Amino acid sequence: MPRRALRHPALGLAAWLALTFVAAAAGAIASTDAAEFYSRLSLPDWAPPASVFGPVWSLLYLLMGIAAWLVWREERRPGAPVALGLYVGQLVVNALWSWLFFAWHRGALAFVDVLLLLALVALTAVAFWRIRRLAALLLLPYLAWVGFAAALTWAVWQRNPALL
Repeated sequence: MPRRALRHPALGLAAWLALTFVAAAAGAIASTDAAEFYSRLSLPDWAPPASVFGPVWSLLYLLMGIAAWLVWREERRPGAPVALGLYVGQLVVNALWSWLFFAWHRGALAFVDVLLLLALVALTAVAFWRIRRLAALLLLPYLAWVGFAAALTWAVWQRNPALL
């Protein structure tokens, strides 16, 4: 997103939030039957109820979009284009997980995807740290949640071989 196209900071924020929530929507399309599918799965005792995921993800996507915007505002700093490229890449991998797990019921691929996502989010946070520390800090809850999601994906996949 070139700064010239969106000179006003509020427009830049709106654009980064829109991009982030478009990725969220792409994943949500795959999750239309997620609650029903989730209820059929054998879950570990530490798995949250399905109702937790929507609010948590909404907050995380908001923080992610703000983080990207903060880095975008520093576009002239070395590494900013790479950092934002990592950010966009992890959005794609993030959206893909819902398709792999909920739409296509591919547990092994969903687990590989979430591990890749975890690595990309960590790399993005490091890249953001070098440009704008607050942006990196805003990604830490996301990083923690994706780590939790990786453990949960593994556990659910292992407990449900007939469904995943």
